[in-house]
Amino acid sequence: MKPVLAQNFPVRPSLQWSTITLLAGIVLLVVASFASLPLKLHAFFDAEAVRTSIEFLRGFSPPETAPAFLKKIGIATFETLAMSAIGTLIAAFLGVLIGLPASGRFGNTARLATRAVLNVLRSIPELVWASVLLIAAGLGPFAGTLALALHTIGVLGRLFAEAFENCSPLPEETLRANGVNPVAAFLYSTLPQCSPQLMSYTLYRWENNIRAAAILGVVGAGGLGQMLKFHLSLFQMQQAASVIVAMLLMVAVVDGVSFMLRRLMTK
Repeated sequence: MKPVLAQNFPVRPSLQWSTITLLAGIVLLVVASFASLPLKLHAFFDAEAVRTSIEFLRGFSPPETAPAFLKKIGIATFETLAMSAIGTLIAAFLGVLIGLPASGRFGNTARLATRAVLNVLRSIPELVWASVLLIAAGLGPFAGTLALALHTIGVLGRLFAEAFENCSPLPEETLRANGVNPVAAFLYSTLPQCSPQLMSYTLYRWENNIRAAAILGVVGAGGLGQMLKFHLSLFQMQQAASVIVAMLLMVAVVDGVSFMLRRLMTK
């Protein structure tokens, strides 16, 4: 008789009590959230609410297409793009500088201090930064650009620090063991390893900053958001509809460009 070979059946993973407790806590939190919030879904789908919403949306059509107004939209669109691009560029540069000590390269004390600074920067929303900076810098895109940069430094600095920590230290250690300057060793070994990830993070944050720049105009930081607030406050719905369409087109184009750039970097 031929020997019967033992078959290796996959072992069914067992759930630990910590995992079960965590899942149960999440379920209880979701149930408690729905129970504590005064959700009035019946009022949302009420016939009167639907009728008034339709009447309100009808005021947005047709969008304003006068050449002079479209020229203003084009200038505001460029202003919004410039705010997001400059704010992201400043944040990426300073994020690398702060991300290095935040990754623990200069000791645990520097790591804790810089991560605390990054936590503060990204915990404060862009609208709050813009409101504070408008007092110092005045109305306009300059305050909006600084607000985007400060918040994005906190986000990119943390992401860059994680990227530096996850990079293999062996190439840099090899160069330094052979007498290479520490700065040169970092630039020629660690930075090339992390650069695709750093660029991907930066492009993703640029996409987010374009949306944020469009909203910052609500507090007077310039761009399309300021135009949108102005026309909505005067109930000029057709002009507001044109601004909203410009926002949608701008975000769609930037999302497509960013996606193509990320695809090129990963090839």
